[in-house]
Amino acid sequence: MLILWNAPIEVWGPDTATSMILVILALMLFISGRLYYTRRKKAYFSMTLSIILMLVHNMLRLYWQATGGLNDLTGFIDDLLQAVSFVMVNLGIYQLYNPTKRRQYIYFYGLIVLALGVSVFHFYPTTDGNAQQAALLADLPINLYMFVLIFLCAYMITPMVGQQGKFQTIMTIFFAKQTAHTINTYMFAGEHKWLTLAEWFLPIGYICILFLLLFDRIVELMQAIYQSSITDGLTKVYNRKYFDKRVAQYIRLNKKVAVLFSDIDNFKKLNDTKGHHMGDEMLKQVALIMQQEAEDSGIVGRYGGEELVVLITDPDTSPAKLAENIRRRIEEETIVTVSMGYSSFKKGSTAQQLVKQADEAMYKAKTTGKNKVVRFGA
Repeated sequence: MLILWNAPIEVWGPDTATSMILVILALMLFISGRLYYTRRKKAYFSMTLSIILMLVHNMLRLYWQATGGLNDLTGFIDDLLQAVSFVMVNLGIYQLYNPTKRRQYIYFYGLIVLALGVSVFHFYPTTDGNAQQAALLADLPINLYMFVLIFLCAYMITPMVGQQGKFQTIMTIFFAKQTAHTINTYMFAGEHKWLTLAEWFLPIGYICILFLLLFDRIVELMQAIYQSSITDGLTKVYNRKYFDKRVAQYIRLNKKVAVLFSDIDNFKKLNDTKGHHMGDEMLKQVALIMQQEAEDSGIVGRYGGEELVVLITDPDTSPAKLAENIRRRIEEETIVTVSMGYSSFKKGSTAQQLVKQADEAMYKAKTTGKNKVVRFGA
């Protein structure tokens, strides 16, 4: 490492930095492109487009570095691609967390139009005989505009995204890179060693943190999608499909499990007299009590309507005691009562039979006075 650090600056040339950036961008393009192809979300389209622009920009930079640098036209393209890709990246990040309305599109696309207008200064005629000074003056408007873009995007987007730390790091790195470029260009004629290194390698940090932000957001979205697919939207306990799957899983392994089946008493009357809002509220309260009581011994699910179930997976938990604790708390803490039945696994039983037996025990509790617990076969 010491040898590399003290090596000539050419060892750390722009080709090396650009090649590293291209590898990371290619991976990001695969991820965002695949997501857009399968899900067709605006955020993935914006991210994919911005990554394509950055790929094109960096590949052109490699080509220009190999063929003698920038002229008026290539300098115009270089600055414009940097500005447009920066805006599109920020639009994509915004869309990962927020719906995009017409006002936001006008804001972001307006920034792109302004970038196009500012970049045109590359072709502004000058009567100054110093060509190098004229080139520097031509670059000044777009360089200053990049600082404006950084502050505008940071101001608008930071409060609107979940990963604020990563986003602020991205903006800080880009600001540092732009600052190093501006100081190196206008104060040191592009010849300051450490500022040059900063120009080349700060974009790698920018791309890496951007990759982490995109990856983490995708993980968040996938987790949210999976969670919504296995839980009930109202009560937030597991849905019937997932509950049945877990029961079958334990039965296949011959585990000593039990199922509690509960039904809220007089639920239709509650809905008719106090409204569906009250019915929904009671369902949520009953589900919460069942989750609290079964937290260390099993999982809770909504089987349909006002029916809630518990799969007891802890062999040391007494189904009768747990069911009675749930029944008692519901009676004491809510305005409803529940009828409960339970059944324990016996060798040779199927998952469907176990749930059906608990349901039958609940029905017996329902038809013999309600607000009680009945064991299957009792």
